[in-house]
Amino acid sequence: MNRINYFLISIIVSMLFSCSEKREIPWVSLFDGKTLTNWEIRNGSSTYVIKEGQIIGTTKFGSPNTFLCTNEIFSDFILEFEVLVDSTINSGVQIRSNSISDYKNGQVHGYQVEIDPSKRAWSGGIYDEGRRGWLYNLEGNPDGRKAFKNGRWNKYRIEAIGNRLAVWVNDINTSNLEDAMTDSGFIGLQVHSIQDSLDIGKEIRWRNIKIITEEPERFAHIDKRTATLIKSN
Repeated sequence: MNRINYFLISIIVSMLFSCSEKREIPWVSLFDGKTLTNWEIRNGSSTYVIKEGQIIGTTKFGSPNTFLCTNEIFSDFILEFEVLVDSTINSGVQIRSNSISDYKNGQVHGYQVEIDPSKRAWSGGIYDEGRRGWLYNLEGNPDGRKAFKNGRWNKYRIEAIGNRLAVWVNDINTSNLEDAMTDSGFIGLQVHSIQDSLDIGKEIRWRNIKIITEEPERFAHIDKRTATLIKSN
């Protein structure tokens, strides 16, 4: 075999191997674009509908925070989704969260990844819903505060592996947290309560919701050696 043929074969093999590596990433869709099978509404009475392959949550006056939650419980995972939110409405996505009858009458509680289109700009921060409050805001992350873009779809990536929680918004790392309080729970899409009748009917839209639960550490972006972690108290 001459050198040219060997070189061409090497390129082809390399390309095939690269394609194979990409295909093997074990993403699983949590939303089929058509039904809310394996999801349930908790805590409030805001509504969720499906349109054009999107889950659309709508605010309702007089309702507490409402969550569309997976029936499945997740521990270690990588979650990605896209979200488009009205610029006047705060929202979030629960991870490793729970609803237990003997805790505040079943109130949803647990880690929430923030969706914050306000001037505060803490999108991608980590809040502890129904428990301790803010665990990782973006006061010390000016680049992270610029990641979220109002009026457009924003891509989130959340890695929950062991005690490490990390978030990216539009490929910018917004949060890195080490916390051992809860190691498993459901995922929930929040429609926040509203106090002003002018906010009735505002929408939050989610699409392309997918998760990796099979060896997520193999596909993680965060590097244990170099990531700046904040340990919660």
